[in-house]
Amino acid sequence: MEVAVQGVVVTSFITLSNASKEAFKTATLLKTLNVNSLITGEDGVGKKSLAKYILPNASIVDASDFDESITLLSNSDQVIITNLHNTANLKTILDMIEANDVRVIATSKEYLVNDEITELFPVKFSIPPLSQREEDVKALIDIFSKEASELFGGDTDSKQLIFTPDLSQNSASLKRQVMITYLLQDIKDTELMDIIENYLSDKLGSNSDYRNFLYLYETPLIKVGLKKFKSQLQLADKLGLNRNTLRKKIADNKQYLK
Repeated sequence: MEVAVQGVVVTSFITLSNASKEAFKTATLLKTLNVNSLITGEDGVGKKSLAKYILPNASIVDASDFDESITLLSNSDQVIITNLHNTANLKTILDMIEANDVRVIATSKEYLVNDEITELFPVKFSIPPLSQREEDVKALIDIFSKEASELFGGDTDSKQLIFTPDLSQNSASLKRQVMITYLLQDIKDTELMDIIENYLSDKLGSNSDYRNFLYLYETPLIKVGLKKFKSQLQLADKLGLNRNTLRKKIADNKQYLK
């Protein structure tokens, strides 16, 4: 898949940060070389996108499916193996690659180190997490925003979205966050209550549930209030609370107010 970013057509791997440009440069070089490569990095950083860019016609298999991996390595000239760290038998996989002289681009969350890996994968490079690629995050938000607006309607301008990017799972968590934000931007109070009701339906049952789940109401109220009124004093006044009560609620909910 190709995506236009700031007038430049690139692969679905975003190449605006220096780190991603370097990774893409390595991938482009690998398109011209008949060598194997191991791409490492966290989930959602773009490893599979780059692997598909290098070998666009290769069969793809997750290493956790050991039997399918063996089948493809026995019958294919080019194979993309994702999540190599999850294979049930790494030695057998490596032996099959060598015995059948298969061109392989593999991905892994972990940096695998042994003599056979070093010999079979002469080119190894890592893709940093999105938390270290600020320019790429902004571009991905734009892309996901356009996808969301097509699905749910609403403003196509990502600048209208107000949230701190969730990069805990890199592009996966960011896309989910953008989609949810768009879905909820024009939500009605009754729809919001239905969502909370559904969330709580299988969670109630202890003797302190009211206190345990009060954060679902208090946290967003405090967060938006602090952003809007800029001070605890003003927020306490608007909420009809004294400052000490508000401070206690902020302390109680501090893990959600980051």
